[in-house]
Amino acid sequence: MKKKYEDMRSCWEFSEASECRRGLMCGMGYTNEEQKRPLIGIVNSWNEYNPGHVHLDKLAERVKQGVREAGGLPLEVETTGICDGMVLKDPRYIEVPSRNSIADQVELTVEGNFFDGMVMLCTCDSIVPGHLMGAARLDIPTILVTGGYMPLGVCRGEERLHIRAQDKVGQMAEGTIDPDLYNDLIEHSWGTCGACTSMVTANSMCMMAEAMGMTLPNNSTMQADGSEIYNLAYRAGKHIMDLVFNGITARQIMTREAIKNAIKVDMAVAASSNLILHLPAIAHEAGYDDILWWKEFDKASNEIPLLSHLAPGGEYTLKDLDMAGGLQALMNKMRSTMDTSCLTVNGKTLGENLDRAVCWNDDVIRGLDNPVSTQPGIGVLYGNLCPEGSIIKIAAVPQKLMKFRGPAKCFDTLDDALDALRNGRIVEGDACVVRFLGLKARFGTTAFTFQEELKGYKGLFESCAVITDGRFSGGTSGLSVGYVSPEAAFGPLGLVKDGDMIDIDVVGRSINMEVSDEELEERKKNFHWEFDADSYPRFLRLFVKNVGPMSKGGIWE
Repeated sequence: MKKKYEDMRSCWEFSEASECRRGLMCGMGYTNEEQKRPLIGIVNSWNEYNPGHVHLDKLAERVKQGVREAGGLPLEVETTGICDGMVLKDPRYIEVPSRNSIADQVELTVEGNFFDGMVMLCTCDSIVPGHLMGAARLDIPTILVTGGYMPLGVCRGEERLHIRAQDKVGQMAEGTIDPDLYNDLIEHSWGTCGACTSMVTANSMCMMAEAMGMTLPNNSTMQADGSEIYNLAYRAGKHIMDLVFNGITARQIMTREAIKNAIKVDMAVAASSNLILHLPAIAHEAGYDDILWWKEFDKASNEIPLLSHLAPGGEYTLKDLDMAGGLQALMNKMRSTMDTSCLTVNGKTLGENLDRAVCWNDDVIRGLDNPVSTQPGIGVLYGNLCPEGSIIKIAAVPQKLMKFRGPAKCFDTLDDALDALRNGRIVEGDACVVRFLGLKARFGTTAFTFQEELKGYKGLFESCAVITDGRFSGGTSGLSVGYVSPEAAFGPLGLVKDGDMIDIDVVGRSINMEVSDEELEERKKNFHWEFDADSYPRFLRLFVKNVGPMSKGGIWE
């Protein structure tokens, strides 16, 4: 094992540059003996403003201890790590652009510094896919340590799930909830650190990393402040050395089959609709351009039932899933649908890991013969409104809205949509078209703020549709159709007019507007959209200029 690595290092060229590097390391206090060890990048997205990442400095220390004891030299570097719940949503939306930037940061920092392997620490939203994209590009030995789920808050003597507090925003705006209760809920429903405790994007992406084999078993379903995750971080530091000494690289683990496994797990837990952007991005960064990845989502959506009914659409939290046996127990229940020969970062196959899984609660984690629902978590809708597809989180759609027909009410900015909602200009049965939020028009802005406020108006939430070319938060619920492709700046969504009838059939996977092809062609002749570059800073202008289509994950063209 180790000899294989040492033979590789012995081929390094003696040069002025290598000796300069050695001298600089000596100047920082590293011995010659330490410098002969494998250099392991501890790629950390720790910061003090993201609750999912605020504890990663402590986990990094455990990783570094493991690396040192296994014979490596850990060297910590950092990447950007922003929380989707805490950043500006519109008009200068930065989360998806930051994901691509994070992948660039990983590539530049790790490859530029000649690291032999890396352990990546990340938890939230676009940071996990950004790190995985970087790992796929570099294809060196890599392990992810994800930061775990946030413990539940405690308010008025009860454990509280944060998303149930967010649901009260509309009631507060209407004056239908006691302000003291509302403030108590907002101030005490979130825990100390970790990923928000439901199937939002953070937990969803952590699960996908584990399903792909890029984390140690059950990492994604460990509590952020528990002892298990510190134990795991230490073991990850030791395991990375095995990968380095054996020459096992990221793409040997993130194979086509492993990514398909992740998509299947996505369906089984009704994961975030944002995975429709992130998983194809990882796949294309790994060079798997021969597969239409949205088709894989559609295929899996018809094959894999919902096995765990997790919030926001269901009754259980990540804590419940953890106590029931974690993600390994869930994957074991569906192993007949997966490729269990895939290699994982602990050196075992997925099947070997799953042999050790135990399920402690058969209602939290159902089997294929007793699913929560045969309706999948995420579906791909097609029609004249979105010829390239659109995404819906089926598990979060009220049953009575599985078929919908209503008049379009169009909003060309998120602010306009929110203003109409707050001032009573949206009525029951409307198809709310919130557009020009796509990657090229508005950087993949999420319509989540509109969707969340809509929840507070019960009659509207239970009768209206939301249709957008923007992203969704993982907490999306209701009849919400997103990622409409092509986006409005270039596609039919930009041609919709107020009053056009919109038909949605969730079971039939279709979404259409009742407008003839001839009328659409006439509207297209008179349609013009141009990005207002003067209104945005250089980084966002650079993103718009270079970002590729959503169907390929929005990676650089």
